[in-house]
Amino acid sequence: MLRLSVCSIFLCLLAATCADAHAQTAQLTGTVYDDGNGNQHRDASERGIAGIKVSNGSDLAVTDAKGRYALPARENATVFVIKPPGYATATGANGLPLFWHHVFPAGSPTLRYGGIAATSSDGSADMDFPLRRQSKAGGELKMLVFGDPQPKSQADVGYYERDIVAPLVGKHDVRLGLSLGDIVNDDISLYPAMNRVTSKLGVPWLHVPGNHDLDVDATRDEDALLSFRNVFGPDSYAWEEPQASFIVLDDVVYLPGQQPAYIGGLREDQFAFVQSYLATLPKDRRVVIAVHIPFFEPYPGVESFRRADRDRLFAMLKDHTQVLLLSAHTHNQRHYRHDAATGWHGAQPLHEYNAGAACGAFWSGVKDAQGIPDTTMSDGTPNGYAWLTFKPDGAYSLRYQVARAPADYAMALYAPKVLRLGAWAANGVYANVFMGDADSRVEYRIDDGAWKPMRRVSQPDPNLLAENLADDKADQLRGYDRSPEAVPSTHLWRGVLPTDVGAGEHRVQVRVFDRWRGALTSETRYRLDQARE
Repeated sequence: MLRLSVCSIFLCLLAATCADAHAQTAQLTGTVYDDGNGNQHRDASERGIAGIKVSNGSDLAVTDAKGRYALPARENATVFVIKPPGYATATGANGLPLFWHHVFPAGSPTLRYGGIAATSSDGSADMDFPLRRQSKAGGELKMLVFGDPQPKSQADVGYYERDIVAPLVGKHDVRLGLSLGDIVNDDISLYPAMNRVTSKLGVPWLHVPGNHDLDVDATRDEDALLSFRNVFGPDSYAWEEPQASFIVLDDVVYLPGQQPAYIGGLREDQFAFVQSYLATLPKDRRVVIAVHIPFFEPYPGVESFRRADRDRLFAMLKDHTQVLLLSAHTHNQRHYRHDAATGWHGAQPLHEYNAGAACGAFWSGVKDAQGIPDTTMSDGTPNGYAWLTFKPDGAYSLRYQVARAPADYAMALYAPKVLRLGAWAANGVYANVFMGDADSRVEYRIDDGAWKPMRRVSQPDPNLLAENLADDKADQLRGYDRSPEAVPSTHLWRGVLPTDVGAGEHRVQVRVFDRWRGALTSETRYRLDQARE
């Protein structure tokens, strides 16, 4: 009897030891292969590709000479291939890149919008990734950047299609697209409709998750993007083109039951992934970090992104000489230069482009003749998107495109229509330069006079103020939602209008010297009348 007990104990200990050893050595394996015929199935003649990076969201592996990789198994992981330069990923049924496998053998927690269903594999079976060689990959990389498309209804999806996407279909030469979060406004059931529209642009499109893409019925941050991941794949990943490496990061930390219910920040697994991935890149390669919540504080002193996380990420990036940050979320547009005050200690200030929203001010305001809302943002920036171009050496340029406007529409002017001849010169012309920076050179002149500098001011945009007043005075709603309340703009300039230049109409020309496009001009007019007492 005693001998049986000892044997039983020994077998139990042996079984436990084996289970522990298996847990410690359990791996996800697969092959990255050249899918020559594009059927997303590895045929006998299709060889593996060496040197390709694959990740489980924390760990990083590189394929061997036969294209094989092995990664530690992680519970409820999304395993993805990092698309290398010169190759394309598979395309899913929704027209978007397909470069991942979910490993959820038991499925995810039950959520309103579905989460992730149980997968057929627990990761022990091979998890292969097809890639196809690209015929055109060098030269310049042109791409589109959308901030916050954010529809709340099918009607808004229609605005997105007619205002943003349709004018671009068949009329662009970009090779990559990126949406910087808030793909929808809380209604995740709109993803299929949005993907149907975005895929019409015909290029690989990457998606950053935003705070309005959360499963708000999740009980913890780890589960708050399961429905997003089910459609778009990993919430944090990398993507490589010859001209740049893109690192997409979920920077929305969900805090269920708290107010506010989220804050900007990063998780430990993300830090591990970024550190491992950056170690594979030359220090002079262009690195683009794409997030939703900006790294700077839109309201100074209010910690909207955890400063400790920002410092930690910036420390990892410090020795990389070409870094660009892309963010959205604010429904304003702004260029921010990080320095020691925000934890950046690189050799040069770190540029963050906080992109204007595709939806502008949440598809609000008075509709135009085509039935599309005005939706100007609270800083006076019209809704639109950015063109981002990278040269082969990683140098970049940005251009903001106002939706359905001419390509050279770069500023909105405001001036009074008529002033009294000889009156005290107290009124001004305002220029809202949509891509204006703190050091932008903005000048104006009256008629054919000398150019004079305009002064940058921190004031609400007067055009939007006029809309606010019109909304206030209206007896009925002027739109589904009224325009947002105007706030001080970071890219507004003012010049005094003279009243001693003779009666009649006068032309006001304004020019800005854009960092990437050179001199851009616009003009308006005002009149000087002789007043009668």
